Amino acid sequence: MMARVSTIERLPDDIRSQLQELLRDPRVTQLETTERINELLEVEGHDERISKSAVNRYAVRMNEVGEKLRQSREVAEMWIAKLGAQPQGQLGHLVNEMLRSMAFDLALKLQEGELTKESMPAVIEMVKELSLSVTRLEKASSENVKREELIRQQERARAAEEAADKAESAGRAQGLSSEGTAALRAAILEGLA
Repeated sequence: MMARVSTIERLPDDIRSQLQELLRDPRVTQLETTERINELLEVEGHDERISKSAVNRYAVRMNEVGEKLRQSREVAEMWIAKLGAQPQGQLGHLVNEMLRSMAFDLALKLQEGELTKESMPAVIEMVKELSLSVTRLEKASSENVKREELIRQQERARAAEEAADKAESAGRAQGLSSEGTAALRAAILEGLA
């Protein structure tokens, strides 16, 4: 059995956008929103009108979806902060935005009960793309962490070599024997490795 399409979903896109804008404005009540949208429908020659209860159901659903989106962002930010795996650069930002958009679209489809035989392939494709994107992002993040660790190791080794060279030169200048400077060098390299 197919879910009945709400009067809100049947609105022309431009009027639905105005409805969403009015609902986001805390100065405008749902009753005022309903009246303004019905006036727009009348002016544009549409026969259908929306009810206060349809506007309320839509507002509640959008608030629920918005809250879920906020929660998912908070969880993602918490993990990024905890693990230090924040993607860098514009590409990482783009991938994150794509994932948020796909997750939001999927949440809307699930909230609106649009899982029919016709829409199921699109939802499955969306989930597949989301999964693939997450996998690629995790792989890239893991590679970045490994690359950063390698760079840190190389930097530590270079700094240890430099410190050992300076200590060896200073030891020779102070009359330290070859064995003494070699021992000093070995101790520095071992301590900083």
